Amino acid sequence: DCLLSRGLGDVYKRQLQKKLILCVLEKIRCPKQIDVKKIEVKKGQILQRKGDLSSRKYSVEKGLLRSYTIDEKGKEHLFMFAPEGWIIADASSVNGPTDLFIEALENSIILVLDEGVQFTESDTIRLIKRIAVLQKRAIMLMSASAIERYDDFLKTYPDIVQRVPQKMIASYLGITPEALSKVKSAKTKGL
Repeated sequence: DCLLSRGLGDVYKRQLQKKLILCVLEKIRCPKQIDVKKIEVKKGQILQRKGDLSSRKYSVEKGLLRSYTIDEKGKEHLFMFAPEGWIIADASSVNGPTDLFIEALENSIILVLDEGVQFTESDTIRLIKRIAVLQKRAIMLMSASAIERYDDFLKTYPDIVQRVPQKMIASYLGITPEALSKVKSAKTKGL
């Protein structure tokens, strides 16, 4: 029998139930238990560390998470933010240890999906959104000016600008905090 974990919202339960019904109807091997937990995490709590051997998927109901790495010089490089309605995970864990830290930037309520859990239809849509944002970001880091990257950041994450330190936004943009100040000043002056 496939079991649902307790503590999920009704909508999420219905989505998982549909997935389980499809497992049975299509005679696909269904996992013994779908392990999804709703948890509250405190600001600053590290959910995953670089080098962990397994990764989970985190769906943010309330709050804000980030993923980042730390280079050999001790400098943080911010990979992505995950505000409400976003999914965050580390895809590298498929091939070995994780590459990213995942941290709560605010007190947050999240759904934790263990490694073997399949995505529901709405999760798939959010995952596609995440991939599109990362693809656009990679292209912009290669070809766009700092002002263009900042404009794109504002469009991608309109609700978090006041919620995160400027040094994290600068890290996300691939520039120094001083360069971010210059970009913001140039935008204010209309340049």
